[in-house]
Amino acid sequence: MSFEKGDTVLFSDKHSEYDGEVGEIAQVAETMFGDETYTVSFEDGQEAGIPADSLEAADEETDDSEAEDAEAE
Repeated sequence: MSFEKGDTVLFSDKHSEYDGEVGEIAQVAETMFGDETYTVSFEDGQEAGIPADSLEAADEETDDSEAEDAEAE
Protein backbone atom coordinates (compact mmCIF):
# COMPACT_ATOMS: atom_id res chain seq x y z
CA MET A 1 0.00 0.00 0.00
CA SER A 2 1.21 3.49 -0.78
CA PHE A 3 0.76 6.49 1.49
CA GLU A 4 0.89 10.24 0.96
CA LYS A 5 2.17 13.08 3.12
CA GLY A 6 -0.45 13.86 5.77
CA ASP A 7 -1.92 10.34 5.91
CA THR A 8 -2.52 8.91 9.38
CA VAL A 9 -0.94 5.48 9.85
CA LEU A 10 -0.44 2.76 12.45
CA PHE A 11 3.23 1.77 12.80
CA SER A 12 4.23 -1.84 13.51
CA ASP A 13 7.88 -2.62 14.31
CA LYS A 14 8.64 -4.57 17.47
CA HIS A 15 12.18 -3.11 17.53
CA SER A 16 11.00 0.51 17.60
CA GLU A 17 9.96 2.58 20.59
CA TYR A 18 6.99 3.74 18.45
CA ASP A 19 5.64 0.21 17.82
CA GLY A 20 1.83 0.23 17.82
CA GLU A 21 1.56 4.03 17.75
CA VAL A 22 -0.47 6.12 15.35
CA GLY A 23 1.38 8.88 13.53
CA GLU A 24 1.26 11.08 10.46
CA ILE A 25 3.32 10.73 7.29
CA ALA A 26 5.71 13.70 7.32
CA GLN A 27 7.76 12.79 4.23
CA VAL A 28 7.78 10.27 1.40
CA ALA A 29 11.14 9.34 -0.14
CA GLU A 30 11.98 7.00 -2.99
CA THR A 31 14.97 4.68 -2.71
CA MET A 32 17.33 4.10 -5.62
CA PHE A 33 15.48 0.82 -6.17
CA GLY A 34 12.15 2.58 -6.67
CA ASP A 35 10.67 1.63 -3.29
CA GLU A 36 9.04 4.27 -1.11
CA THR A 37 10.10 4.85 2.48
CA TYR A 38 8.38 7.12 4.93
CA THR A 39 9.18 9.50 7.75
CA VAL A 40 6.38 9.34 10.31
CA SER A 41 5.82 11.94 13.01
CA PHE A 42 4.49 10.74 16.35
CA GLU A 43 3.43 12.69 19.43
CA ASP A 44 6.85 12.09 21.03
CA GLY A 45 9.11 12.35 17.97
CA GLN A 46 9.57 10.81 14.54
CA GLU A 47 11.05 7.81 12.80
CA ALA A 48 12.55 7.83 9.29
CA GLY A 49 13.17 5.15 6.67
CA ILE A 50 10.02 3.17 7.39
CA PRO A 51 9.00 0.73 4.64
CA ALA A 52 5.35 0.53 3.59
CA ASP A 53 4.98 -3.02 4.96
CA SER A 54 5.48 -1.64 8.50
CA LEU A 55 2.54 0.74 8.12
CA GLU A 56 -1.19 0.40 7.79
CA ALA A 57 -3.85 3.03 7.34
CA ALA A 58 -5.25 4.15 10.69
CA ASP A 59 -9.02 4.11 11.11
CA GLU A 60 -10.81 7.38 11.66
CA GLU A 61 -12.07 5.82 14.90
CA THR A 62 -8.48 5.31 16.06
CA ASP A 63 -7.74 8.99 15.49
CA ASP A 64 -10.90 10.08 17.28
CA SER A 65 -10.44 7.81 20.29
CA GLU A 66 -6.83 8.93 20.75
CA ALA A 67 -7.87 12.58 20.53
CA GLU A 68 -10.58 11.96 23.13
CA ASP A 69 -8.09 10.17 25.39
CA ALA A 70 -5.67 13.08 25.13
CA GLU A 71 -8.43 15.57 25.95
CA ALA A 72 -9.50 13.50 28.97
CA GLU A 73 -5.98 13.64 30.44
